[in-house]
Amino acid sequence: MKRRSTIGLSAIGAVAALVLAACGSGGGSSGGSSGGASASAYNKAITSVVNSSSTKGGTITYALSNVPDSTDPGNTYYAYNWNFTRLYATPLMTYQSCPGTCGLNLVPGLATGPGVQSANGLTWTYHIKPNVYFSDGQLVTSQDVKYAVERSFAKSVLVNGPSYFQVLLAPQKPAYTGPYTDKADGDMALQAVQTPNSTTIVFHLAQRFADFNYVVAIPQTAPVPPNKDTGAQYQTDPISTGPYMISSYQLNKQYTLVPNPHWSASDDTQVKQLASKIIVLLNVNAQDIDNRTLAGDVQVNMAGTGVQAATRGRILLNKTLKADADDPTTGFEWFAYLNTKVAPLNNLHCREAVEYAADKTTLQDAYGGPVLGGDIASTAMPPNIIGYKSFDDYKALSDPSGDLTDAKKQLSLCGHPNGFTIGLGYRSDRPTETAAAQALQAGLARAGINAQLKGFPSGSYYSTYAGVPAYVHSHDLGIDMGGWGADFPDAWGWFDELYNGNAIATAGNTNIAELSDPLVNSLLGKFQLTLNAATRNTYTTEINQQIMKDAAVLPIVYSKALDYRPPNLTNVYVQDYYGMYNYGVIGTKP
Repeated sequence: MKRRSTIGLSAIGAVAALVLAACGSGGGSSGGSSGGASASAYNKAITSVVNSSSTKGGTITYALSNVPDSTDPGNTYYAYNWNFTRLYATPLMTYQSCPGTCGLNLVPGLATGPGVQSANGLTWTYHIKPNVYFSDGQLVTSQDVKYAVERSFAKSVLVNGPSYFQVLLAPQKPAYTGPYTDKADGDMALQAVQTPNSTTIVFHLAQRFADFNYVVAIPQTAPVPPNKDTGAQYQTDPISTGPYMISSYQLNKQYTLVPNPHWSASDDTQVKQLASKIIVLLNVNAQDIDNRTLAGDVQVNMAGTGVQAATRGRILLNKTLKADADDPTTGFEWFAYLNTKVAPLNNLHCREAVEYAADKTTLQDAYGGPVLGGDIASTAMPPNIIGYKSFDDYKALSDPSGDLTDAKKQLSLCGHPNGFTIGLGYRSDRPTETAAAQALQAGLARAGINAQLKGFPSGSYYSTYAGVPAYVHSHDLGIDMGGWGADFPDAWGWFDELYNGNAIATAGNTNIAELSDPLVNSLLGKFQLTLNAATRNTYTTEINQQIMKDAAVLPIVYSKALDYRPPNLTNVYVQDYYGMYNYGVIGTKP
């Protein structure tokens, strides 16, 4: 998916990961750990609030080395942008603002509470808060939320956002194509979404989908007044329901946010209105962003992907700078898919030989080492997913350099005691992935496994090569480098696209391992039929363990990013769901 593709998010509108107190960030119901301000320290913002303050005023400057896919909340799929749009767009549900695992919790945004499901799970009803106003003074109604959802169907106009509503909502004939082409019923022609009154919205699904609260936490449910919608141009002047509104926009250069005079803290308790102005600089050289952040000219690297290589040593070797830095797990995992259909990896023992033979230390080094790359991974999902438990089936943690004795035992069991030859696909225009592929090749060679490197361009890696089973089979691409970050922070959000048998497709395939394990398929199916979240999450470890028993993936690292927070910022902490600082609550010391 794109969402975490940038901070690490992977292929198509892939379901890469959405996710669900009172952490003392100063926002209404954000509670939990820490609260008070004390001496700054390395990694402090991962578990607590740094510089807790309700002081208003000052300017916060964000910088980005490229441009957002769109500033239209209904037309974006980047993790950092989902984080940032909360400053001016309020979806039905949102994520709890707090450091630690409570930052994975879903809480009401525009809605008064989570959706109420019908007995058969096919209908979800939400009530929105009364007396919420757009930045132009219009009252927000449920019809504005419905219209926002309808816009997500207009893929010829709004091309970037995810497609959950098109997939999940009950279909109609002729197929609905969005408000720009379907003008029936006053532009409100999507029959699967009903608004019986101005504060109620009802979604009718094609089949049960227990994670629907995660779907309505996507910015696509942030209300849009039909009379202000300008289609693809809406991004330059979106009407705000958040604490800020866009006051000026110089395309590809910068945009500026100022306080929304019609916003009240009760509209959304998970965000704050502290700074007097927020400036976003676009197309700034990445190294220049680092230099300006350390100098205090820029406060936040908006992409949330950490500082550049040249800056890392400068921070880590300087005691003062290091005290204002954090190295959080981003929620993204780098790994290698092990294809279960390409010989000889269609034999479980041959795949297990790869698991044991890989040198996890050199692979970790290829991605930047333990601080800059991430922790060595031993499971099929990262720690930021609800229900995560650590285990170590193939000695990735206990013997990270690889166990060649066990690797050779597995080779004998799969009928290849002297090893075998297999293709190893990777993106050749990504230096880090190229280094990782070479490290994997060297590690496997020690056990007699000859991995033949086959590099492909990033832009077509999944669409033409790794994501096309016919190509994979005909070119013996049994191992393919990859990575993933989920739209939802639960097991379905992480695993369904990657390992559910029904996700295997002839083109645009996201189940690169082509795994179709009956237990995994069954548990993922139960996950979406079980409305009780606590019960659903009991399936998580069993799914994770079974995928590793199948050796369908070679975990490499749980990705990390070294972030710097200037000492004048207030209310700074890492939000677990986004894997970066929570942009919705940051203030500054004027």
